[in-house]
Amino acid sequence: MPTPALHLALIGDYNPDVTAHQAIPVALQQAADALGLSVQVQWLATDTLTCTSALHDFDGFWCVPGSPYRDVDGALRAIRFAREQGRPFLGTCGGFQHAVLEYARNVLGWADAQHGELMPDAERAVITPLACSMVEVNDTVRLAPYTRIAQSYGSLDIHEGYRCRYGINPTFADALLQANLIPTGHNSAGDLRAVELLDHPFFVATLFQPERAALKGITPPLAIALLKACQEVSA
Repeated sequence: MPTPALHLALIGDYNPDVTAHQAIPVALQQAADALGLSVQVQWLATDTLTCTSALHDFDGFWCVPGSPYRDVDGALRAIRFAREQGRPFLGTCGGFQHAVLEYARNVLGWADAQHGELMPDAERAVITPLACSMVEVNDTVRLAPYTRIAQSYGSLDIHEGYRCRYGINPTFADALLQANLIPTGHNSAGDLRAVELLDHPFFVATLFQPERAALKGITPPLAIALLKACQEVSA
């Protein structure tokens, strides 16, 4: 009997000119082929996510690059659903930023937490410009051992590409990362590049864009890990 298809939602506003948007469906298909699975992918534009009713049928979620999103609240609503319902979640670049913002608001209770790209003068801008813009840059990342991301790569030292200008505000980093949201990847300068949740089947976010490897014919390890987690949770 054929294996039922996994249903993956891509949270973000599709733009065919965005490299990551070209790469992510390819990455998921490559991962599905590697695992012998069937996968169906659906884009969920942020301005359509006015409630959670459209989210229940998905096995997993990928919050994609391409911010600022048309509707920040829509993106945060989908991320919160994945977090609270224990659905496997991957956030890359803008997805990383908004996963942190959602955690700050809804777990830590920081109702005034903001994204500095939209509100640069906010007192609690938890996401602010990086010290060095990482646009079309490749860099090394050191992963923390015994984490889901390290398990996904099978290595503690990786090399990935970026198109990113924003990351966690160092002023709030300690408070953000002292409980279940943990730092799991840093570059050679010690700057944070990945986080994950301890109390979740699979909730990983990276400032880099691992999906880009798919356009070079390389199956991204995190795409495989996401589908494996979906398969386990939905079993």
